[in-house]
Amino acid sequence: MSFVQLRDVVKKYDATITVNHLNFDIEKGEIFGLLGPNGAGKSTTISMLSGLLAMSGGDITVDGYSVRKQPLEVKKRIGVVPQELAIYDNLTARENVTFFARLYGLSGKLLKERVDEALRFVGLLERAKDLPSTFSGGMKRRLNIACAIMHRPKLIIMDEPTVGIDPQSRNHILESVRELNRLGSTVIYTSHYMEEIEALCSRIAIVDQGKLIALGTKEQLKMQSEQEESLVFDIDRSGLDAFAEISEHPGVKQAELKEAGRTVEVTVKDTTHVLQDLLFILQKHGIGLQKLTRIEPNLESLFLQMTGRSLRDE
Repeated sequence: MSFVQLRDVVKKYDATITVNHLNFDIEKGEIFGLLGPNGAGKSTTISMLSGLLAMSGGDITVDGYSVRKQPLEVKKRIGVVPQELAIYDNLTARENVTFFARLYGLSGKLLKERVDEALRFVGLLERAKDLPSTFSGGMKRRLNIACAIMHRPKLIIMDEPTVGIDPQSRNHILESVRELNRLGSTVIYTSHYMEEIEALCSRIAIVDQGKLIALGTKEQLKMQSEQEESLVFDIDRSGLDAFAEISEHPGVKQAELKEAGRTVEVTVKDTTHVLQDLLFILQKHGIGLQKLTRIEPNLESLFLQMTGRSLRDE
């Protein structure tokens, strides 16, 4: 059985449906990307999964426990890193983590060990006695993570954990996500930074208008999208003689000569079947290949194609 299961999950506000019969599974040990433009139902789904918002229909299970029927068992198994910082400025870093640890029932020696472990993991143990008001934005984000992981959750939900921070802190957080996953946690990750999703996630779900519109690995999503690829041939002399034949090839959608004819750029649907033909055409005309560059479709263009919006659109 999958570690997380969503079955016909619905959320209504009066006559408005924000999540519309959502169904997907997350396997144990995955870093699972959840993408959607603003208003797509992504945050609502996360709130229902974590038990902060009641479902109007359907159910979600985590590690075999129902969010509807066994919410306390589910909450014991998850840690949530919210988009908005959930820390107290009038408490030290240690006191913040300790506060959340006590909510999970930790006490005594175990509490101290777990608090130290969480602060050490995010690189803040030496700042344990300091107030968050003295921290940078990235350090506050890392403290936010410490508050979510001190009970060693099996599932960690990270909602935009790198918003508004410097590159060094972002890299620290991304590596923390990988390490938490290596230590055994399943991770649900949302971000407006597509490069983070590409770098971290084994599978990705795209939701829009409350519905699941795509699900799979990066490679599977790119195949589903029917997007075109580009091939750029840097050649040793003008390709004008071969250009007409290349342009007329049935697998070539578009062709262009650049750099005084020394570069041929083509747009194709299926690189595998077209590439050998184009190389043969160049060879037939006595044109040597100096460099071949393949430009694949990326998740950003895929997302735009599927939703009609950029991920960062407000």
